[in-house]
Amino acid sequence: MKHLLKFVVLLFSSAVFAQAGHIMQGVGAVNMSMGGAATAQPLDISGALQWNPAAISVFDNKIADFNIGAFFSSPELSSTLPAGMFGTGTPEVSGLTKDDRGVSPMPALAMVWGNENSKHTFGVSAFGISGFGVTFPEEANVINPNPSWNPSDSNPINYPQTMGGFGHIESDYMLLQVGLAYSFEITDNFSIGIQPTVNYAALELAPNPISPPDFPVSMGGTGKGYPTSDKASAIGYGGQVGLFYHSDGGVKVGASYKTAQKFNDLEFKNTYVDGTAAPDVAFNMDYPAILSFGLGYSTDLFDLALDFREVDYKNTAGFEASGWQIASSGPMAGYPTGAVNGFGWKNVQILSAGIQYKGIEKLPLRVGYTYSSNPIDEELAFFSIPATAVIKHAFQLGFSYPLNDNLMLNGVYHHGESGDKTEGTMLSPMAISPTNPLGAIPGTKVGYEMTTDMVMIGVSYTFSK
Repeated sequence: MKHLLKFVVLLFSSAVFAQAGHIMQGVGAVNMSMGGAATAQPLDISGALQWNPAAISVFDNKIADFNIGAFFSSPELSSTLPAGMFGTGTPEVSGLTKDDRGVSPMPALAMVWGNENSKHTFGVSAFGISGFGVTFPEEANVINPNPSWNPSDSNPINYPQTMGGFGHIESDYMLLQVGLAYSFEITDNFSIGIQPTVNYAALELAPNPISPPDFPVSMGGTGKGYPTSDKASAIGYGGQVGLFYHSDGGVKVGASYKTAQKFNDLEFKNTYVDGTAAPDVAFNMDYPAILSFGLGYSTDLFDLALDFREVDYKNTAGFEASGWQIASSGPMAGYPTGAVNGFGWKNVQILSAGIQYKGIEKLPLRVGYTYSSNPIDEELAFFSIPATAVIKHAFQLGFSYPLNDNLMLNGVYHHGESGDKTEGTMLSPMAISPTNPLGAIPGTKVGYEMTTDMVMIGVSYTFSK
């Protein structure tokens, strides 16, 4: 059991995927292929456990579900400096850097215990419900000391820190959630559910914007810039409650509320680029509360599902604050330290829709769509460079096929697009003034966009009665 737990943590620790800010749009091949809609249409146990624990009451057997996917993302980071930033007569500098992270796994484990003669249903799950990550290499085409510098193809945000950029930018965040669900059938058509949750989160940042930089010598520092962090981890707790109703005519209604997942602080150990130790810092980042409403309708040929969600980033630690930290004591008291307070994200609205066609024997086919609003304000885009995984439109195609009376094979293909580029101005704590509280640098731009693709295969095993 100890070795199995280590394997599960290792598997989930490399999962990076996000749809709405840093929240997965769905869990498992079946739920993903329905666009993530499952609050009122529990087609599989993973989707029900993720979005509405009351809905597991429809499963009358002991069922196990395992899914694994290969996720590909292609974030692009661009920035622009106006003419004259490197001295009189220097041209505009503009460039783009592509992410080189590669493939990330997407695992999901779930099990439900149900009995048609009992009003009680139980479930357990281990899902990677959240993640973001980028790997943008340091820009090699810089003005100095490169004599062949090409300003029209040079990304200043990735310039070395000694030249005012961030250098190599990398982030890696994941959140593993374990849930224990219970559903009770009040009537044959109406159920309530509850699910306490325990979470494990890990975050690594390079450079670490949560840490104050070592400012240049002219400002009393030694010029080492921002440090790089190790991987910090934290444990969090929360829960979920749900309601589910299904009529004899095929109409289904569901609602659920997942509380904010409260974490202890992420404690970072930092190292400067030159290898020397930097001061340690702590940062509190919770997981936002999510309110979901769902409608479903089923016939002999079709299953329809529609979900609406509200994600409460505005009241979530780590996401509600923005701007630069101000020193409260010492020689820098009253001045910005160069460390950031948080992402400053808005609430997110998500619309998920899916349809399953059952007219082909042993081969149900599914189509899903997900829309998500952008949590990032244009003026705060600079602060979210480490977390660019915002997908506005996602499209899914899926299928199921019974391998035998007990074993079902499920599959899905996903494609996501960020839609319009998220873009704002570059910010600097040195440019802060009463009329410019964020330190916006006139004429500059920083932006990012991405596409995502994923192939996932899952197996669902129904134990013999």
